[in-house]
Amino acid sequence: MVSQTTVVIATRDRADDLARTLGRLQRLDVPVIVVDNGSSDDTVARVRREFDQVEVLALGRNEGALARNHGVRHASTPYVAFSDDDSWWAPGALPCAEELFARHPRLGLVAARTIVEPDGRLDPVCVEMAHSALGRDDDLPGPSVLGFVCCGAIVRRSAFLRVGGFHPVLFWPGEERLFSWDLAAAGWACCYVDDVVAHHQPSPSRPPSAWRRRVELRNDLLTTWLRRPPAVVLGETFALARRAAGDRDAGAALAAALRRLPGVLRHRRRLPAEVERRVALVC
Repeated sequence: MVSQTTVVIATRDRADDLARTLGRLQRLDVPVIVVDNGSSDDTVARVRREFDQVEVLALGRNEGALARNHGVRHASTPYVAFSDDDSWWAPGALPCAEELFARHPRLGLVAARTIVEPDGRLDPVCVEMAHSALGRDDDLPGPSVLGFVCCGAIVRRSAFLRVGGFHPVLFWPGEERLFSWDLAAAGWACCYVDDVVAHHQPSPSRPPSAWRRRVELRNDLLTTWLRRPPAVVLGETFALARRAAGDRDAGAALAAALRRLPGVLRHRRRLPAEVERRVALVC
């Protein structure tokens, strides 16, 4: 049976991790698209040499999370599963998700149970999603969520394209939350489904923790600026400004967010009232 799901992987300078992931994905017999964010190592040449069945989109530059948008547009299947170069899907996970999408027409995204390797522990985010304050609607296969981990997510391609994919203002990381809000605003649901399983073995090649904290704080604020009501925008902005007085990372995050303010103003769009109500429950 031909797979209805394409796996899209965005990568940069992790050729060894990516090769291990592609070796695991080969066993699933699904189409795979690798989008390279301007790697300086031999990622592109190695994939083309060792995995000739994998399509490679070489961007020649680092586009962050937007690389996934290129992959989704290039895919021809109705569903797209995201992997990172250090994550992969369990056997049976993608067919299970395909059945859920077919049975639940409002379902736009499945957030999988993600197992952290090599010790096989459950990602703590999954515990939060399983006990989501949003509960479970009768027409959906699991608890509703307004956030997810991208390396354990499968999307309905038409829904992804309708809302424009991941947002250009954010770059990376934390792009998942804004995307889930935009899906909800367009009438699509995101659900956590325990029966759909992904594995993640975090790469030893990772950016410094201080850098990641800064960009996460920046993107949290940018996400608020892009979609939340003015009172929430002001409250979150002043809260980060107060933290910046004694926290260098918070100060750097606020300065970086302010540099992106022109893009925010061009793209700002308030959430519908019902979606804002649900966002307020989980933020």
